[in-house]
Amino acid sequence: MSEVSYFFRHPVAEKVREEGREEGREEGREEGRIADRAEMTLRILEWRGLAVPDAVRDRVLACVDGEQLTVWAERAVHVADAKELFGSA
Repeated sequence: MSEVSYFFRHPVAEKVREEGREEGREEGREEGRIADRAEMTLRILEWRGLAVPDAVRDRVLACVDGEQLTVWAERAVHVADAKELFGSA
């Protein structure tokens, strides 16, 4: 029992735990940035007075690819209809 207790207090084990916590924090920050891009894309459409159908909203909010969301945000500035976000223009 003391060997197990010793392992968890060992500096190597503490370092591994801290690295895991930092990775988790970074993943959380990245997820937050992606969610922000999705929300911004939808806001751009709404600011422009375009109707945003549920299917478009759901697809944008479900996207986890930051680069794709950036492309959609750029398109949101120019499209005439929210559904055009997903075109190849």
